[in-house]
Amino acid sequence: MDPKLRPVIAGFIPLLDCAVPVIAAEMGFAEEEGVALKLVRETSWANIRDRISVGHFDVAHMLAPMPIAATLNLTSLAVPMKAPMLLGLGGNAITVSMDLWQQMTDSGADLKGDPVTTGKALASIIFSRHSDGNPPLRFGVVHPFSGHAYELRYWLAAAGVDPDTHVEISVLAPQVMADALQAKQIDGYCVGEPWNTAAVSAGTGRIVTYKQAIWPDSPEKVLGVTHTWAERNPETLAALLRAFSAAAEWCASPENAEQLAGILSRPDLLSCPMEICMPAITGQMRFDIGEPELSQPDFLSFSGGSKAAPMPAHGRWFFEQMVRWGQASASEEAFSQAEAVFSPQIYRSALGLEDSWLEPAIKLFDA
Repeated sequence: MDPKLRPVIAGFIPLLDCAVPVIAAEMGFAEEEGVALKLVRETSWANIRDRISVGHFDVAHMLAPMPIAATLNLTSLAVPMKAPMLLGLGGNAITVSMDLWQQMTDSGADLKGDPVTTGKALASIIFSRHSDGNPPLRFGVVHPFSGHAYELRYWLAAAGVDPDTHVEISVLAPQVMADALQAKQIDGYCVGEPWNTAAVSAGTGRIVTYKQAIWPDSPEKVLGVTHTWAERNPETLAALLRAFSAAAEWCASPENAEQLAGILSRPDLLSCPMEICMPAITGQMRFDIGEPELSQPDFLSFSGGSKAAPMPAHGRWFFEQMVRWGQASASEEAFSQAEAVFSPQIYRSALGLEDSWLEPAIKLFDA
């Protein structure tokens, strides 16, 4: 390693939205900013949380709600954290078994992923099972403090389903979701790409709705960093944010889609066929193996510059979900802390952006 470069160890989970740190390392963006970026693949979000808490990682590709949970001491090995950059918007979907999908179509589910009709169709099946005394349907999410958990719960609740009593929700690693569905250990799951497309490609699952339809342009993964590391390494963090911003712009360019899919599919990264990476990267999604592609250009999006800046409104919405589902108690202090985790100050300072910004409206599907 060049002694002039500042070393940074970053943990990541094998998902398409690890693209920004991967490309920052692979395409030289980190080195251009004077950073020697080492990537370490992990198997679970709990491992990411634990290893950054004890200092094994300097930064991490992280579930957006996780830094809030750590800061508010809602999870094990909790330490105060920041989310100084958004690494990807969207990218999640809810996939169900083909047997369950057939029942949902019989109940009027929309083929293009409308969350209202698909939610109502699933609710009718859930209530029928409940009244007949059958076991509840089982769904997988990647972590209790995750956009996946909140999107699944929000979607179910909007259809009148109580996620805590009418279904079972379990935690599974993203990369095993499709296998668990095929083995009939679960009936459906919410996960990031490409692990929905993996089930579609295998003919064992069907995408029924997706993050962009539920909460448009919402953050999915962030760069997670502890307060301690950020305070001790402000220049290194600023350099890393500039590198990640440039990498995000590279990822967002359509002309780089095939190269990006090829890199991410490697055995040391996602370890999957390149063809299951392409749909979300190009926005040409296939919800069912027997159906034509649907153009969903914003299914998963990357961007640098001001668009990658976190916003306090994001932190507030995630904390509202924690309160709603009994993970936290509401207080003005806690809301302020959650908003501060998503402060754009560090990012905007690193990139030399103006101090003013517009708070995004939190738009959810009309149920």
